[in-house]
Amino acid sequence: MILSVPELVAQAKQTVECVTAVQAFSQNDALFIDVREPAESANSPIKNSINIPRGVLEMNIASHCPDAEKAIYLHCASGGRAALAAEQLQRIGYKNVKAISCGHQEICKVQNS
Repeated sequence: MILSVPELVAQAKQTVECVTAVQAFSQNDALFIDVREPAESANSPIKNSINIPRGVLEMNIASHCPDAEKAIYLHCASGGRAALAAEQLQRIGYKNVKAISCGHQEICKVQNS
């Protein structure tokens, strides 16, 4: 059986902790990762966030975060890629990974308030 993207995202959201932008950006000592594509991130960046596209996350995460216990918050345009990316980081051994469940516009509102 082939799963649709919404089905994959729904499954990922059952295994990862999803938080709001307000909850995430109230954290002080956390790493924020934008898993959107570079053009998306460059067009509308999020302050204090690094861009590691979902497609290369597993290959690049260790250079940005060698500590498996560090709090990591992932975000994207709608929350779907963030959930899938969080699931993958948990799979490779990161212990404190959360997906920001809201969309990019809501994150921008939180950061600008």
